[in-house]
Amino acid sequence: MSSDAYARIYAAVRKIPRGRVATYGQIATLAGLPGHARQVGYALHALTDGRVPWHRVVNAQGCISARADEPGGSLLQRMRLEQEGVEFDARGRIDLRRFGWKPRIRKE
Repeated sequence: MSSDAYARIYAAVRKIPRGRVATYGQIATLAGLPGHARQVGYALHALTDGRVPWHRVVNAQGCISARADEPGGSLLQRMRLEQEGVEFDARGRIDLRRFGWKPRIRKE
């Protein structure tokens, strides 16, 4: 994946407002990479820029995806989201209808 694609992914993630979440697939589509949700995960894993709110990206079920190589990463992500007012149900899911980001699509 090119650094240009990663830059587009990071730009899309930066647009997610505080207190909202987006899915990996949604970010892939916004970055011009429809069908490449996994690439969004790779890009976020490679992230070194602390200004990208990576914690606002969740899977399509509204769950935090586990990070096998980062112990405590899921807990950190949940804590950051809860600090922004995002709520989890008893199964650890976020209601995407309530907290999902719905970006405005510009008409050309």
